[in-house]
Amino acid sequence: MEESTIRDFWAAHPCGEVLVGGIQGDYERFFREYDEYRYKHLDHIPGCLDRIPFAGKKVLEIGLGLGADSEQIIRRGGRFSGLDLTRESIERVETRFRLRGLKYDDLKVGSALRIPFEDNTFDIVFSHGVLHHIPDIRTAQREIARVLKPGGMLVAMLYAKYSLNYLVSISVARRAALAALYALRLNPGGKVGKHVENARRLGLLEYLKEENFLGPNTDGPENPYSKVYDVPEVRRDFENFEVVKTYKNCMHAPPFPVKLLPLGGLLGWCLWAHMVPRGK
Repeated sequence: MEESTIRDFWAAHPCGEVLVGGIQGDYERFFREYDEYRYKHLDHIPGCLDRIPFAGKKVLEIGLGLGADSEQIIRRGGRFSGLDLTRESIERVETRFRLRGLKYDDLKVGSALRIPFEDNTFDIVFSHGVLHHIPDIRTAQREIARVLKPGGMLVAMLYAKYSLNYLVSISVARRAALAALYALRLNPGGKVGKHVENARRLGLLEYLKEENFLGPNTDGPENPYSKVYDVPEVRRDFENFEVVKTYKNCMHAPPFPVKLLPLGGLLGWCLWAHMVPRGK
């Protein structure tokens, strides 16, 4: 998987833009409506951010999306720098900060495989829903360890393997539904229709393989790559780190209406991992 393929997907599909109808020339309205939508549907995020001691710390966020969490980090006292693979994201976050009068240290277009900062620069590296989209995660985590100061911390949200979304929705229900639509030669249009088109292009059995099916069933039918994690896999992939704390939340398993089930700590889709670099 070429990094350029992943970059091109996210440049064409800025995280969450379609959820509130796009910018339409009014950035302030767009950011306000996007943030309201994000923290209504992902209402666990502010509490998770409150667990992280950002105040007075030099913070690097990897993967900025539309900058909602970036703004929250600054408002919690972090000295903020941001890194994103796409210029589109950097430009939007710059616009957000300018409109809202938020001070920051740096924003750079660049790769987590070659982080454009010096060794021992940051107290905290934060990444929400991004590192599981990096195929060469072993290189990325070495780079993160390099730019962290002694005593620094990586906080990452990763998609959880032992979740209702992965174990039931993606692994069983969506595969069965797609197979039925394929067999009946139906195409309902929309996102589901694009999955049918994927299956017809690759062949049903090929598309249903994990390496082809998982990415499109996490962040849209054109998403080229995703991975799901349990804690042992976090330890294996992040070999330059010691995992000091993990927890799960966010009941999410579309099309099932499971948000209100009190099982987020057991079967939530978001696996949060707090890690410290070994040998520092």
